[in-house]
Amino acid sequence: MARVAVILPAAGKSSRFHDREKKPFATLDGRAVWLRTAELFVTRDDVARTYVVVSPDDDEMFRRRYAANLAFLDVTIVVGGKERFESVANALAVIPDDVDLVAVHDAVRPCVTTAQIDAVFAKAAQTGAAMLAVPVAETVKRAAKDQTVKETVPREHLWLAQTPQAFRRDWLVAAYAQRGKLGSAITDDAQLIEAAGHPVHLVPGAQTNLKITTRDDLALAAAILASAPKPKEKRPHHPFADEAQW
Repeated sequence: MARVAVILPAAGKSSRFHDREKKPFATLDGRAVWLRTAELFVTRDDVARTYVVVSPDDDEMFRRRYAANLAFLDVTIVVGGKERFESVANALAVIPDDVDLVAVHDAVRPCVTTAQIDAVFAKAAQTGAAMLAVPVAETVKRAAKDQTVKETVPREHLWLAQTPQAFRRDWLVAAYAQRGKLGSAITDDAQLIEAAGHPVHLVPGAQTNLKITTRDDLALAAAILASAPKPKEKRPHHPFADEAQW
């Protein structure tokens, strides 16, 4: 079994969330969004380390408010930078060498399922790089500057990127070390790995694995979680019981 370190970036500005709380710290069905996300990883046997990356402005508040959760879940805080890539780089710098894979997952994607995480981790362990994504289902239009349709883009072979994205640790560390040479227009870790010359394998995700961006997304995430199948209760066991009775 591959040893995985999970990075949960939560250092963004939440400029489109329009609330007194930033979106990772907003309450989702009784618990903070980031906490619901972290709980999906910390209990896994293959996850050796979990890191949550917060803004320098939020560091003191985060440590104070979530001290008990951080201790119980054994989550390490990393102070992020101005951009997402700086935040991930700061986390990469403290990940030990004995980790095989590094997974990066948005702290505000609390609806990813165990099966989806399993699939991404398994494909990354097999190939070195994998990510969740969903095929584009809608017709895609490219617009001109005046917002008229310039062209219709064929959607065949187009996918929408999601997280988690998981990579061999040595590949990701090497790619970050030469990030300045690989291009300034790179928008996610998978694209950085691509630019470094490694193929990234797509694993089918789902529309329900949404990234919370607005207050409406928070309500939608609550509905998704409420509709998710609940874990089956374990049946009582008695050594002399007939299984057919249960």
